Amino acid sequence: MHNYSIKIVILFIFISGLCLSHNPSGNRKIEFPDLPGFKTVVCDLHMHSVFSDGSVWPDIRIDEAKKDGVDVIAVTEHLEYQPWKEDIPNPDRNRSFEYHSYFAKDTDVMVVNGSEITREMPPGHANAIFIKDANKLLVENPIDAFKEARKQDAFIFWNHPYWISQSPDAGVPVSELHYALIEDGLIEGIEIVNDTTFSNDAMQLALDHDLTMLGTSDIHGIVDWQYKIPSGGHRPVTLVFVTEKTESGLKRALRDGQTVVWFNKKLIGKDDFLLPLIEASLKIESAKYIKNSSVVHVKIANYSDAPYVLRNKSAYDFYNTTDLVTISPHSSSIVDVRTLETKTRFDLQFEVLNAVNAPFKHPTIRFRVRPQK
Repeated sequence: MHNYSIKIVILFIFISGLCLSHNPSGNRKIEFPDLPGFKTVVCDLHMHSVFSDGSVWPDIRIDEAKKDGVDVIAVTEHLEYQPWKEDIPNPDRNRSFEYHSYFAKDTDVMVVNGSEITREMPPGHANAIFIKDANKLLVENPIDAFKEARKQDAFIFWNHPYWISQSPDAGVPVSELHYALIEDGLIEGIEIVNDTTFSNDAMQLALDHDLTMLGTSDIHGIVDWQYKIPSGGHRPVTLVFVTEKTESGLKRALRDGQTVVWFNKKLIGKDDFLLPLIEASLKIESAKYIKNSSVVHVKIANYSDAPYVLRNKSAYDFYNTTDLVTISPHSSSIVDVRTLETKTRFDLQFEVLNAVNAPFKHPTIRFRVRPQK
């Protein structure tokens, strides 16, 4: 019995060690800094439960959001597609929102009411969030569903427009109907990231038509399994930059395009908020000339979850590394800069390779360095 107990203890320690090796801090919450004048809110605005074609009860979605540090969720059940209706009748399409709100009432998770308009292409699938009554969107003509959502002052975005089930080449099949919906304000945003997929075409459409960029999990099953969170993965989310964490503040920020998508360890968005987010994440912590040299010991700190990969675009090269610099999440890295002569200040410029501001393009950031002698 004694030897058996020892073996059990050893096994437990081994398994615990494996788990900790994936995430030493044990913290899986998605963390990014606030911006000057804005609070950074982590949102997942497209997901499902057993009230449409998902596999989990609403309390699981709330628990997952709490663990992941997701501030706002919208569980957007399919309006027209109800495969479990024989076992889980759902005549009131607001019931899912009511259940999720009930389980979230003693948490910091905000639940907004939403539904997925689920039609053939065109127009395809779209989410309407901040709705007041999902039942009124159950109409025969899909355009009438969009108009009813607008009547309820919903924020409407095009879901996975490049989904291969509706677009076999994974392109974005923009039709005259879509252009009309955009022109009439019936499509205000677009998913450039859905689940494990990303689309350059969707991103370009957002840039061309000033649509808000979104990234969502569209989770149907278990978040941990889909995104390998115990191994260090994360769900895709939309970072929304708000002046106040209220429904009206969130809706206003979404309509104003104040978003950045966090997907597969990468940041994707328009420069307006992507660059300020990177600048808030990375700071020069210290800079000092190495004794009797013209080499500056520069320490760059990272206050975010993003593992930044920077390519040197400065007028100076480095003494201790190549032109590629990696700064792990919530840590710092040292760059020894060869200035050739002593300077009171100089600039470092980097291309941020794990950030995308347009298809196949990366933003550039600049640091002003004031070294001590």
